[in-house]
Amino acid sequence: MMNAIIFYRLGHACYKKRIPLILMISKIFMFLVFNSVILYTAEIGKQSKFAYGGIGCVVHSRAVIGERVIIGQYTTIRRSLDPGDIPTIGNDVYISADERIIGNINVGNNVLIGANAVVNKDVPDNSIVADAPAIVVKTIYTSVWDLLKNIEWEKNGTVK
Repeated sequence: MMNAIIFYRLGHACYKKRIPLILMISKIFMFLVFNSVILYTAEIGKQSKFAYGGIGCVVHSRAVIGERVIIGQYTTIRRSLDPGDIPTIGNDVYISADERIIGNINVGNNVLIGANAVVNKDVPDNSIVADAPAIVVKTIYTSVWDLLKNIEWEKNGTVK
């Protein structure tokens, strides 16, 4: 399946090797196909990807995103009004759909961010956060990925 991360990685490689034509083509293609702005100057770690192809995502040009991060559709990772306020996201993070991660904040490792959250303060390691503004709802002592695999859904869509 086509994913915006492919075009980000192509653009990022061309940026490092100073190949401007392919860089611009990948940026335009990503915007037209996925309606996303994921700038090639951002740092996105290995095995990270966008859910649902990366539809509607915006990632700041200086954002730093760790390894094995899943970014949900319609997510915005950007600075606040201060140009120096750039978010940093750790490793093994699951970012649900329609998030806003804004400002000079650090999202720790092994974190799950619930849908529609507005994250504007640091998030500690091993946390589940939700709400607007986001608050820690639970501390977890297992891997986010194991937690997601073990969730069983009832017929009405709530977690057992």
